[in-house]
Amino acid sequence: MPSREPRTPLEAVTDRRFLATGWPWRSAGYLLTGIPLTAGAVLALGALAWPWGLVLLRQARGRPLSPGSAVALILLGAGLVALWPVVATALARVERLRTRMVGSPPLVSGHRAPPAPGAWPWLRTRYTEAATWRELGYALLLATAGPVVYAVVLLLALLTVSFLTAPFLVAGEMDPVSLGFTEVGGLGEALPYALAGLVLLPLLPYPIAVLAGAQAALARALLQGGPGERLRAQLVQVSRSRARLVDAFEAERRRIERDLHDGAQQRLVGLTLQIGMARLDVPPGSPAAEAMAQAHGQAKQFMAELRELIHGIHPRVLSDQGLAAAFDELADRCPVPVTVRADLPERLPAHVEGTAYFVAAEALTNIARHSGATRAALTASAPGGLLVVEISDDGRGGADPQEGTGLTGLADRVSVAGGRMLMSSPPGGPTLLRVEIPCGQNDPSE
Repeated sequence: MPSREPRTPLEAVTDRRFLATGWPWRSAGYLLTGIPLTAGAVLALGALAWPWGLVLLRQARGRPLSPGSAVALILLGAGLVALWPVVATALARVERLRTRMVGSPPLVSGHRAPPAPGAWPWLRTRYTEAATWRELGYALLLATAGPVVYAVVLLLALLTVSFLTAPFLVAGEMDPVSLGFTEVGGLGEALPYALAGLVLLPLLPYPIAVLAGAQAALARALLQGGPGERLRAQLVQVSRSRARLVDAFEAERRRIERDLHDGAQQRLVGLTLQIGMARLDVPPGSPAAEAMAQAHGQAKQFMAELRELIHGIHPRVLSDQGLAAAFDELADRCPVPVTVRADLPERLPAHVEGTAYFVAAEALTNIARHSGATRAALTASAPGGLLVVEISDDGRGGADPQEGTGLTGLADRVSVAGGRMLMSSPPGGPTLLRVEIPCGQNDPSE
């Protein structure tokens, strides 16, 4: 049974193939990108401390500030302290992105949904969250312990490099050359250090990976949201993947419709014309004329069926003229008289138009087949970024999803688009079907 692939540097260092994997490079990249982040945390902490430090320094030198200046500096320091969680939140956001280099799954923020616009609502929301104070603790650790740990690893790396290059550094030099904690004065003294560098070089990735793994584990402990936030992030990912699937499905429908319309249908039209022209050259009443007439009739029937099939896949009027024109065409094709009132933007997102059209088409088909209605109405509007479509009829009512009228399929299709479907159909009628689909901003490019 194959062993599980390591997911963090701390797991990778225990693998005997560690040096042959990408983990040493990923760990080194993680630490290198952490240097500017640590420097930013140190600078932010220094900006916090300087007003208080200035007051204490002047007191220590026996030159105290005036009461007004001291109060002003203390108030400034208090204001900077109050803003420190804002800095910590920004640092945590960058850190969550960086940890993707050395671990999976990605870290999920523990913050709640974005607060209302404005500085005060943002501060009030963020300062009452436990996630903000965990991020503050991580930022303080990064600003205090981070420089020390990074300096140790950097010193090990520089020491290894200096040992390896010792023979080249002393070549042609008359004076001793410093190698960190010692000096070498010739090639003979430098060779042992070069051998030590060769031994240290393959060992260097291990402390680098351990440090990277430890920092990533600390970030995961302090910056990772709880189970609720992780579930929320998973639901967001599922919703986004579902939206991508819907868009891909609609694009595929349009491609199939275009290929059939521009390819098979055009060739069938040419074939029908050729058969019609050939009938003119056949003597009337002959067996060949009868066969040609049957072939001509079958070709025309097949062309009508293909046209209906293409229209069912994705109507051309929906792609060319939009949802309002497509609703008008649906009303013209329905056996029951349908009144259409559509107050819609020129175009809506493609998946919204497709979902609304096919729901309306299925609803009107159900009305014609099952309701016994004498008239129907279709209204559509898009107030506040929400497409609302209502289809009503004066039929017998009593529509039930369990009776195979396609209502369950309609509800599923609307749900995939992020909307909902409501229905009222008491026995005796009337029946009202209401569909609400979020449509956001119009995208003419769709």
